Amino acid sequence: VQLQASGGGLVQAGGSLRLSCAVSGNVGYINDMGWYRQAPGKQRDLVARVTDAGTIKYADSVKGRFTISGEGAKNTVFLQMNSLKPDDTAVYFCYFNQMGHDYWGRGTLVTVSS
Repeated sequence: VQLQASGGGLVQAGGSLRLSCAVSGNVGYINDMGWYRQAPGKQRDLVARVTDAGTIKYADSVKGRFTISGEGAKNTVFLQMNSLKPDDTAVYFCYFNQMGHDYWGRGTLVTVSS
């Protein structure tokens, strides 16, 4: 099983980026899928996730700016990030949870310049 994330890069404050994450391999049933991020010197925190029931959760810091969406049949999840701020600078990791076990991608760097 592999998670392949893409879409990171350098953007000016106020700009937008769209991250994508595709799961490949013999995956089975996914309970929830989403994104975490880790800024330098900080812990890894949840950004957004969507469950198999369609429930979505966002970190307070990204509400109204980020939108998570997915293509369940393709085991793919997206994160549309608008109105980016320098504080959004981090490595973004996609993950999925299956029967209580988390699987992680390698991360994609998002840098927001002021």
